[in-house]
Amino acid sequence: MAKVELRMPDEFLLKISKLAEKTDEILPKVLEAGAEVVYSKVKSNLSSVVGNNTKEDSRSTGELESALGVSPAKQDKNGNFNIKIGFAEPRSDGGSNAKIANILEYGKSGQPPKPFLKPAKTQTKNACIAVMENLLESKMENL
Repeated sequence: MAKVELRMPDEFLLKISKLAEKTDEILPKVLEAGAEVVYSKVKSNLSSVVGNNTKEDSRSTGELESALGVSPAKQDKNGNFNIKIGFAEPRSDGGSNAKIANILEYGKSGQPPKPFLKPAKTQTKNACIAVMENLLESKMENL
C-alpha cells in the first residue's frame, strides 16, 4: 500500500509545543481536520479514475471507493500522532482493496497507471497545513 508522509514545518511544531497538557486532546482534532481535506481529494481523484479510459467496459462495483476511509488519530510508541487514509480490508470476494488501489495507482502489464494518491498529496499539501494551522491557532487562543 502506498504511504504518504507529510513533514510539518518547524514553525508549526513550535506552536504545538505551547499546548502543554492539552496536547493529547487537541492534536487529534487538528489531524482529523487536515485528514478530511486530503480524504476528500483522494475520494474525488479515485472516483475520477475508476472505470475511465478502459479498453473494455468497466467492471467496477464501487467497493473500492466505499472502502476508503480515515482512521482515528493515534499516538505511536515514539509519541508521534498519526492518522491514516486507506482502505478497509478485505473485499467481499476475499481479495485485497490495497492490491486494487496499488494496481490503479501504478498500473500493471497491459494496464496503464491511473494515479490518484500522489496527485492528492500534491494538490492538498498546502490546504491541509493551512486548515490544521488555523484550527490549532483557534484552539490555542481558547486556552
